[in-house]
Amino acid sequence: MLNKIFVQGRLTADPTLRSTQSGTSVANFALAVDRDFKDKQTGERAVDFIDVVAWRQKAEFVAKYFSKGSMAVVDGRLEIQVWTDKEGNKRRSAQVVAENIYFGGARRESDGGNAPESSLPPYEPTMDGDAYGDLPDDDGDLPF
Repeated sequence: MLNKIFVQGRLTADPTLRSTQSGTSVANFALAVDRDFKDKQTGERAVDFIDVVAWRQKAEFVAKYFSKGSMAVVDGRLEIQVWTDKEGNKRRSAQVVAENIYFGGARRESDGGNAPESSLPPYEPTMDGDAYGDLPDDDGDLPF
């Protein structure tokens, strides 16, 4: 069986960090994720709001480095919660249980809730010069 999901979106609010009775950290947040297509009548993209839960070090990481509006990429598994409401109706909801959380975009100057530059891991280029620089126009002996 396979249960793997990847989502990229912006946090709709600051993550909520709590601890269980046994002291395990847990963070809840929601991502606003644009759909890939536009509505034919309005010309606008619909947005899905996806609930995410992160546990232990991942919870502490997301609470420390992410805030409302931050772009995040989450991979994890989809979990369906089933319960009975006050009227006796069976209800369901879905959430993503985060296995990994990544920064989804460039750090913005206005991100007051994000970590200061000095606390982020150092940038280490993997090639000579800037790792994100322009590629040469010469494709060598490629057959296409």
